[in-house]
Amino acid sequence: MLQQILRDMYIDPELLAELNEEQKQILFYKMREEQLRRWKEREEKARMEEAVLRKTARRKQSNGKHVQWLRGKDGEVWVWVMGEAPGDKPYEQISEELIAERARQQAQKEAEELWRQKEAEITKKFRDAMAQEKARIVAEKWKIEIEDRKAAKLEEEKIQEELKKREEEERQKGEEQIRQQEEIRAKELYLSLKQAQQHSQHSDDDQEWEEQLRRSKAADEERSHKARRARDEYRRQSLRAIQKGRVAGLSNLFQGTSLNNVQEIKLNDDSGSPLLSLSAASSNIWERPSRPFSRDVIIRWFKEEQIPRRAGFERNTNRIAQWFHGIISRQEAEELLMNKSEGTFLVRVSEKIWGYALSYRQQSGFKHFLVDASGDFYSFLGVDPNRHATLTDLIDFHKEEIITSSGGELLLEPCGQQKNPPDYSPLFE
Repeated sequence: MLQQILRDMYIDPELLAELNEEQKQILFYKMREEQLRRWKEREEKARMEEAVLRKTARRKQSNGKHVQWLRGKDGEVWVWVMGEAPGDKPYEQISEELIAERARQQAQKEAEELWRQKEAEITKKFRDAMAQEKARIVAEKWKIEIEDRKAAKLEEEKIQEELKKREEEERQKGEEQIRQQEEIRAKELYLSLKQAQQHSQHSDDDQEWEEQLRRSKAADEERSHKARRARDEYRRQSLRAIQKGRVAGLSNLFQGTSLNNVQEIKLNDDSGSPLLSLSAASSNIWERPSRPFSRDVIIRWFKEEQIPRRAGFERNTNRIAQWFHGIISRQEAEELLMNKSEGTFLVRVSEKIWGYALSYRQQSGFKHFLVDASGDFYSFLGVDPNRHATLTDLIDFHKEEIITSSGGELLLEPCGQQKNPPDYSPLFE
């Protein structure tokens, strides 16, 4: 089951819901390891293909013109990042110059507009003065001293020169005023743009962004903590498997049992009363589907594959183990464990995978662990790398060894049947 998940890189949502937090974290850790392995393999393949293509292109272009990238000392394509190369201006200086240039251009634009208005006012002012003076001369002198036109002409020219001189002085004065106003305005605009930039860096949006960044960092730290805990749990379980020497070497221990032999097995519940007799004869060839899809298929699987491996039996006897239950739901399992003490457990046949679910009573609630039985061994899905030859071996192993380091689960007390006939009866009919 685990190999199929890692091969497809997909887990059914219903199956994922059956996993507890530790199983999910370790499963995600293994999937991430598989992703990295595939990525490295893909990158290596792409690198080799690129090398072949580069060699082929080099042979084709050896006699013609071609473009060659400039490469640095490290052999990679040389890249220049503006502001980071030696001799480049720092970002702060570039920003200051851009702000100053924007302020200067804006002030210059405002000064040109102001000068056009000022120039129009000066031109109109002196044109009106010239007309008034000319009218005065015509009215006062030319009418009175019409014979002295030459003197009047000279006086008019003198007045015009004086007015032009005053106009020029007025223009120079106006230009100087406009220039001073332009410098003052440029400084004002520069300070305004600078303050706006600084204010934007410390606005409410930035505070909200910092809060989001803080929450994101906290979530990253929590994920990293869970990933570290999953890695530590995986390594601890692997080391424990080596120390205990529990491997799948005994996986073929019970496979010598023939499915065509008729076996009569006397089944007893935890009170010791005889229950049912089983005929294990099978005339049809059993071919297991990829996953269970009905109760009938699960019962067929159990009879064809699990009974020959003595799944659910006590060691060295033909009695059903007290902790073994049939195809019951998670809710039914929790109801059975509700009033039990911490450490009480039961094993039920799973409807999601070819295997079982171990339901465990802890102080604050319940935990459920999936047991993969799709191969020739039994192991917890995603939690315990130990492989056990029989389901009873797995249960006995965890009566002494905890399942996870974070939960410290030890199988202390089996939870028996509360119904008559027991819920596993359909499996042995």
